Amino acid sequence: MNVLLVYPEFPDTFWSFRYALDFIGRRSAFPPLGLLTVAAMLPGEWKKRLVDLNVRRLRQKDLEWADCVFISAMAVQRRSVHDILQRCTKAGVRTVAGGSLFTSEPEAFDAVDHLVLNEGEATIPLFLSDLAEGTAKHIYNSNEFPNMRDTPVPLWHLADLKRYGSMNIQYSRGCPFDCEFCNITALFGRRPRTKSAEQIIAELDSLWELGWRGSVFFVDDNLLGNKRHLKEELLPSLVKWQRTHSGIPFNTEISINLADDPELMKMMVQAGFDTVFIGIETPDEDALGECGKTQNQGRNMIADVHRIQQTGLQVQGGFIVGFDGDTPGVFQRQIDFIQESGIATAMVGLLEALPGTRLYERLKGENRLVEAETSGDNADATTNIIPRMSLDVLREGYKRIMRHIYTPKHYYRRVLTFLREYRPPRVKARLSRTRLLAGARSTVRLGVLGRERFHYWRLMAWTVLHRPSLLPLAVTLAIYGHHFRKVCERHLR
Repeated sequence: MNVLLVYPEFPDTFWSFRYALDFIGRRSAFPPLGLLTVAAMLPGEWKKRLVDLNVRRLRQKDLEWADCVFISAMAVQRRSVHDILQRCTKAGVRTVAGGSLFTSEPEAFDAVDHLVLNEGEATIPLFLSDLAEGTAKHIYNSNEFPNMRDTPVPLWHLADLKRYGSMNIQYSRGCPFDCEFCNITALFGRRPRTKSAEQIIAELDSLWELGWRGSVFFVDDNLLGNKRHLKEELLPSLVKWQRTHSGIPFNTEISINLADDPELMKMMVQAGFDTVFIGIETPDEDALGECGKTQNQGRNMIADVHRIQQTGLQVQGGFIVGFDGDTPGVFQRQIDFIQESGIATAMVGLLEALPGTRLYERLKGENRLVEAETSGDNADATTNIIPRMSLDVLREGYKRIMRHIYTPKHYYRRVLTFLREYRPPRVKARLSRTRLLAGARSTVRLGVLGRERFHYWRLMAWTVLHRPSLLPLAVTLAIYGHHFRKVCERHLR
């Protein structure tokens, strides 16, 4: 069996980092972790090839080689998915699809021969058994939340690692919280399940042996979901691993209650983590209660962010406008919070109702859903809900936030706020050719040709004088700002 694993193309989004990747000569932020893991679950005797449309095009001879095409995707890749399916149908190639897009919207993909939904550890064996018997069905699903201790090491060798800005691995699935707008608990449950520390080390060793020396993103929706396992198993193993593999920085997603545990923050830094993404959502207490974000309530979140930064972790943040209780004053409050916190990478989006969420069901019952597919990109100024606030006021307020926080003056000021608070981690990334290339290109594109050149050189001068060890980070954040402005210009015209 010749199996072609095809990963659909991402549009230009906040998280694509496409305009930033150009500075380091890479094509995509991350390889398709889901497909590479699925590949490891397929029979070893099958021949497997990967085509990631984010790094190269799908050629006709790829389809002619394949007996079967496996596709995995998220909602934001929907348009590319339909293009791939049309080509597969025309070529007469059997298709197998899974991942969050197909699990959430199976009825939209009748063109797929076999929908293998939910978590692959539960449904792929069922599909493979029927396929061997010649009785494979159209759809496979499961309510089971499988044990991740059985998940194999992804087949990294199928990917051209030199094309990517970072690698990604998964330690856990599920989240103990149940935010109304989030589909994680619907997909993976509220009882976090984890791989063993030995599994994670095996995955890191596999990447290391293939020559990877860059950053690694733990894609967990909340790394802190199982705090006991994190502190007692994973972090001590990572600390030990870093002693012989120093210079590999980690980043992840985590909840704001990280700030309550100084020991945990210290352990994460020792283990190599230097960046965390936190869902802040809103500084409005009532809106936090409305959406069930109870872990963020009753806190001074700006102080929490600074506490995390001072421990050695850069904080990236997610923010949402469009809650029922939001008033026009929320836009300035969001701006003030973002600027004061020093969160350079601030992803602000309009509230969307994802299928499978409590928000989706509530708004469906209130006849407040727009009959349109969600874009999967909540930072593109679109939404599928009818808000309490005037939609025109909401959109204009959202655009005002984005234009403000990503104009060079305010963005660079925010980076300076962060650099003043930040205390570098013990584990530092090595000065690589990639970093030198990024520095050289940023000097020309941003420092000479860019309209932000005054702010760029002011940041570099301050960093050299006050925090010289952070100069590579200052360059990186300047490049990120360029990417964010390009995305804003595209979406907010």
